[in-house]
Amino acid sequence: MLFELNDVIKEYDGVPVLHIENLQFEENKIYAIMGPNGSGKSTLLKLLNLLEKPSHGQIIFQGFDTGKAGDSMLLRLRRQMCMVFQHTYMFNASVYQNVSYGLRLRGIKCPELQTRVKEALSFVGMSDFSGRNALKLSGGETQRVALARAVAFRPQILLLDEPTANLDPDSVALIERLVQRIHETTHTTVLIVTHNLFQAKRLADEAIFLYEGNLIEKTPVPQIFTEPQSEVTRRFVSGTMVY
Repeated sequence: MLFELNDVIKEYDGVPVLHIENLQFEENKIYAIMGPNGSGKSTLLKLLNLLEKPSHGQIIFQGFDTGKAGDSMLLRLRRQMCMVFQHTYMFNASVYQNVSYGLRLRGIKCPELQTRVKEALSFVGMSDFSGRNALKLSGGETQRVALARAVAFRPQILLLDEPTANLDPDSVALIERLVQRIHETTHTTVLIVTHNLFQAKRLADEAIFLYEGNLIEKTPVPQIFTEPQSEVTRRFVSGTMVY
C-alpha cells in the first residue's frame, strides 16, 4: 500500500474543506481525482505531497505515519514525489538550467547531473530547446519542461494538478502520451487532478470522485461512467452538474 488516509480532515481558518474517512492508493497505478470546483481535489494532492499537514487524522505513506515524522524525515519522504502544477513556474534562465536546478539542490553533481538532464529533455522531446529561455516557451512546451524536471528526479510518485488545463488539443494529447509513457517505463504511480472526463477515461486505472470536500466514490474508471454508485456522481459524469 502506497498511501492510506484515516479520518483525514483539513481546515482553513477553522472551516473544513476536506474530510476523507478512509482512502488507499496502491503502487503502479494511475488515479484520476475528479470533482467540481471547490471539492477538495488540490487540497488532497497537497496533503499527499506532504506540502501541508492535515488538521486531524492520519496519513500513512509506505507504512510510515507522516504525522510522526520530523523535518528531515519529511524531506526524505517528499523527495520520493514530484508535483506538477497547472501554472508551472519557470526561472528566467535556460531550459537546461530550469531542469537542472532541483538536481543541484539535491546535491547531484556532474556528470550524473548532465546525464539526467539530457535524458529527461530527450524523454519529453525537448532536447533542441535546452539553451532556450524558459520564459519564452508556449504553454505546452512549458508543461513538457515541467515533466522533464519530474523525470529527472526519478520520483516514485508523480502528482499532477490539472497539467493540461488551457492547452490546445495537440498539446493535451502530447502531455497525456508523456504521462502514460512515464508510468509505463518507470512504473511511477500517477495521481492526476482533472476536470476532463475523457482524459480520465484515457489515462487512469481508478477514479476518485470528491464532492463538497467528501469522498463519494473510488472505483475502476470504466465503472464510474457506466455504474456510478451515487446520484451526485451520475450527475457529474453525465454533464448535468454545473461546475
